[in-house]
Amino acid sequence: MDETVGELVSQLTTDLGQLTRQELALAKAELQAEAKKAGKGAGMLGGAAFAGWMVALFVSLTVMWALDEAMDLIWAALVVAVLWAVAAVVLAMTGRKELREVNPKPDQTVESLKEDAKWLTTRKS
Repeated sequence: MDETVGELVSQLTTDLGQLTRQELALAKAELQAEAKKAGKGAGMLGGAAFAGWMVALFVSLTVMWALDEAMDLIWAALVVAVLWAVAAVVLAMTGRKELREVNPKPDQTVESLKEDAKWLTTRKS
């Protein structure tokens, strides 16, 4: 055996430090990607909320004008309200789909940590 126990411990400490830094970098990269997906889904849900508010506004205006105005204005307001309803449904469904695809667990990091644990146990033996 050419290496002393002290040299082996020193090398192990250096390797563990480097391994820890690499694992943290991997976890950070994975979490950033998932956060981006979550932000996109949340933005679409925000758009759906705005579209829903517009539906309520135009339906309210339609009811108000239905009591006071001629038929042409009512139909125009109703068409706009229906368009906003369609937009709200599309945005909500798309945002929901995006949020379902978000994986909060950094799979690559977990797998890499398992491999590191195996490596350490074989190194100890």
